[in-house]
Amino acid sequence: MRMTAKTTLTALFAAGSVAALLVGCSEPSAEDSTENGSTAAADGGETTITVYTSEPEEKVDEINQAFEKANPDVNVEVYRAGTGDLTARLEAEKTAGSIEADIFWAADAPTFETYKEAGDLAELKDVDTSKVIEEAQDADNMYVGTRIIPTVIAYNTGVYDQGNAPASWQALTDPEYQGKIVMPDPSVSGAAAYNATVWKGNEELGEEWITKLGANQPMIAKSNGPTSQEIAGGGHPVGVVVDYLVRDLADAGSPIATSYPEEGAPFITEPIAVFKDSDVQDAAQRYINFVLSEEGQKLAVEQNYLPVIDSVGTPGDAPSLKDIPLMEADLESVTNDREDAVSFFQNAVK
Repeated sequence: MRMTAKTTLTALFAAGSVAALLVGCSEPSAEDSTENGSTAAADGGETTITVYTSEPEEKVDEINQAFEKANPDVNVEVYRAGTGDLTARLEAEKTAGSIEADIFWAADAPTFETYKEAGDLAELKDVDTSKVIEEAQDADNMYVGTRIIPTVIAYNTGVYDQGNAPASWQALTDPEYQGKIVMPDPSVSGAAAYNATVWKGNEELGEEWITKLGANQPMIAKSNGPTSQEIAGGGHPVGVVVDYLVRDLADAGSPIATSYPEEGAPFITEPIAVFKDSDVQDAAQRYINFVLSEEGQKLAVEQNYLPVIDSVGTPGDAPSLKDIPLMEADLESVTNDREDAVSFFQNAVK
């Protein structure tokens, strides 16, 4: 089975800091809980599910609106942050007693492997994954991918064109690109942490390539969003970024385009899972079924993502998954090596 993945960056917060972190979403109160533990709105018996996600706010809002329209008895609350911040928050909650989220929806499989191994996830017994491509499935059915997100080389079309833009990871180590490259911080971005791990373990690239890349002094942006904007703005006309953001900006008229690297693109599947501590698991699994449904996946395509079912096409002029060179990685190796890979990358690329 081919899969992208990454492990969590475990950041321990003091239990007292949890209250400050909770401003990002409204937590259900004790008086809103029914006798069997389901969280319900006081006025109408709605079930409330809380989603911790790294999905862009406007995209997850669209998903939630569509889900709530189809499921009027369920209310969705969201806490949105980068994967590193999400895992830090979850670690703080575990330290304080229990995980407050019902659903975790974030970057990559190795992150979810860590929670699976810790026994934090519930089996998705009522989630239909029959149409989901193999690359996005977990053999133990504890989580499932929701879209395919390759990391690519992007370039400003006012500076480069398809003929002279870098077309490989090796090209980025050319002195020509010194001071011209931008990429996201792997301590914040789950996708960036996954990429660092895959690059380090790749026979064609490895530590030598990361060191050479560092010599070109790339700018390290906080996450993929600022990275894509820096490329489109021309401050750093070449960058490493997830492909859907390039399509978002190009659709809005920005001078930015995608180059899929010859060696292959690392890719994440943005898995989703239900926490075992959740007392609304039935509603949470209904949410996941919606995300994986044809309606949910068509919405993903409209949001410029590559889908995890084959029946809904691809966004705009994006190639189909079978036409994109992907960089394969062993899930166990990527999961176990993530912390070391991120540390090596941060020391080499300063």
